[in-house]
Amino acid sequence: MPPHEQDPHADELPLSLLMLIAHRSAENRIHAAVRTAGFDSMTHAQGRLLAGMEPGGSRISLLAERAQITKQTATALIDRLEAAGYVTRVPDPSDGRARIVTFTDRAWAMVPVARAEEQRIEAEWRAHLGGASMDALRSALETLRAITDPYLADEPGR
Repeated sequence: MPPHEQDPHADELPLSLLMLIAHRSAENRIHAAVRTAGFDSMTHAQGRLLAGMEPGGSRISLLAERAQITKQTATALIDRLEAAGYVTRVPDPSDGRARIVTFTDRAWAMVPVARAEEQRIEAEWRAHLGGASMDALRSALETLRAITDPYLADEPGR
């Protein structure tokens, strides 16, 4: 008997792929909500880059690393975001030669739209899975984050 026929889970999608499918669905919905709210110049790639932004701003190199793109690609995306009025570059107070990318008022106005869609998604998932399963999913993912999130130690209070 071939090895794949001996594995009772051979036809199951890998858990990592299932998480990616859920993530992409949420990301697409958030992107659509943002565009519908009038932030229609925002691309998926730009949104992914901004998702890695720290509240006080971030260096382009960190944004590139978090988005898993080259610094050159991140710079091009930031150039377009700046031209569209979503970000600005300011001197880094810790290094006068470096620049920090920060949100503009326009970007900050977009945040509640994205957060509201995130809340709708989580409410739908909770209704579909049930409260106990949703709580277990959140708990499991938060526990898994300890070994999968390379930026966890960078968060304030950690």
